[in-house]
Amino acid sequence: MEIGIDSFAASPKGHEDSVKAIQELLERIELADQVGLDAFGIGEHYRKEFLDAAPTTILAAAAARTKNIRLTSAVTVLSTSDPVRVFQNFSTIDLISNGRAEIVAGRGSFVDSFPLFGYNLNDYDAIFSEKLELLLKIRDNEIVNWSGLFRPPLREQAIYPRPIQKKIPIWLGVGGTAASFARAGKLGLPLMVAVIGGQTHKFAPLVELYRKMGEEAGFSPEELKVGLHSFGYVANSREEAITDFYPRYIEVIASMNKERGWVAPTREQFEKQIDEQGAIVIGNPEEVAKKIIRHSKALGGISRFNFQMDVGLSHEQMKKSIELIGKEVVPLINSK
Repeated sequence: MEIGIDSFAASPKGHEDSVKAIQELLERIELADQVGLDAFGIGEHYRKEFLDAAPTTILAAAAARTKNIRLTSAVTVLSTSDPVRVFQNFSTIDLISNGRAEIVAGRGSFVDSFPLFGYNLNDYDAIFSEKLELLLKIRDNEIVNWSGLFRPPLREQAIYPRPIQKKIPIWLGVGGTAASFARAGKLGLPLMVAVIGGQTHKFAPLVELYRKMGEEAGFSPEELKVGLHSFGYVANSREEAITDFYPRYIEVIASMNKERGWVAPTREQFEKQIDEQGAIVIGNPEEVAKKIIRHSKALGGISRFNFQMDVGLSHEQMKKSIELIGKEVVPLINSK
């Protein structure tokens, strides 16, 4: 199983120096590479608390400072992006990194980019489907012929640069809708499941649907990879992990819930999130390794697990967690 980190380039609370925050993020990516993690993903948001509105720029900087780690989006908000530019940007990252670029294409959990770039939310699903089709066509063909509703057509159009990899891996990032899981299966795309709340095993029927649709479309089980993105944090002890993580996590989730008209989470709800079946992966290295393995078994086997720990933890806390993941959690998982 591959183990990675996803970041939304969030500034720790009270961290007004964006330059320092970006430099610290790049330090964490370098550290993840040095301790042997498999992937590092950068999200894409358009709001004050995040610094990832231009994620490919961050990934390009990371590509020049790392050697082995795969560099991916988490996710690319494809609905409001031009697939031509998405492909060109990631092809360039692939060249800089000597073949380590990946894309996780999705619709994101916020819709800020729709008014920003002049798109209509009524086209939410149709525009994503069309742009995903175009992105895959560009990846698979140097010369492209294509027409659709939301972008000017391409006629015998050559698209460069081409990546080092024969095909840049394109994962489909999904939340909890059956249609998204089915679409990934029909297209034979690896699946990145964002489980940010609830109980991970409840996604098993959707993952099973993905595999069923993929097999019916003629794809092999090896092609139908499943990744899992969840909140997570590792410390020397479970008590230390909870003490570090809980107050910041609750503050972030309460803010998001308020924006969406939902009630703030309670400590009891948090405790359910960190139990054996809950989505949050937190504790000492042994506890975390066991929980990731349990989640993998519950979903019929996963190929990658990505930690999301951007909840206002300090740079030093996240660095320590990354070090523990690489040096202790990964060996424990690999030994099972």
